[in-house]
Amino acid sequence: MPSLTIENYVKTIFLVCEGQDNRPAATGQLAAALGVLPGTVTSMLKTLDDSGLARYTPYEGVALTDAGRALALRMVRRHRLIELFLVKTLRLNWDEVHEEAENMEHAVSDRLIDRLDAFLNHPDTDPHGDPIPKADGTLASPAGERLRAWPVARAFRLAYVEDQSPAFLRQLSEHGLSLESVGTIQQSGSETSPLLVEIDGRTISLDWESAGKIRVVAISID
Repeated sequence: MPSLTIENYVKTIFLVCEGQDNRPAATGQLAAALGVLPGTVTSMLKTLDDSGLARYTPYEGVALTDAGRALALRMVRRHRLIELFLVKTLRLNWDEVHEEAENMEHAVSDRLIDRLDAFLNHPDTDPHGDPIPKADGTLASPAGERLRAWPVARAFRLAYVEDQSPAFLRQLSEHGLSLESVGTIQQSGSETSPLLVEIDGRTISLDWESAGKIRVVAISID
């Protein structure tokens, strides 16, 4: 049975690699993501390599083996289903659920996770739009195009938020934005001017950087 530390490492390696077109994760990236010293990361990467969960090459980085990827997807599946359960059932806000899921994902069984999946009607995404891995290990890519590149007047639905820090999610909530929000661009923006977005009959202003962290998909409005 993998330790909590190993589960955290393989999940973090997976997420870092996934965010950079599956290129190997650097020691510094993992240290920053896990909040530990680079030397601590190096020691654990050697352990993961010895155990067959990862392939670590000094000065080049680390990538997961098939066994490591399977374990990582198992943890990601747990995390994202727990997040969705906390939002849908316990009504926690989307900026509150990450830390709770981090604590819970190591304690629940695969059987309970499968029950949660069924209870939630086999959802495709978590509260932030991240795809939820299926029980067979398949994983879709996040949907949508960046909001700042969206055409003026074309209706959209908010599908995915790349920056899932509590501060950014609260900022979106203050604007009245959440997953499934529907709207249109009234005025396109630039690095020096904000986008004007209509959401539920209200006009909000989003800076260029923030609009680049939000993905949307097209919808039809009858």
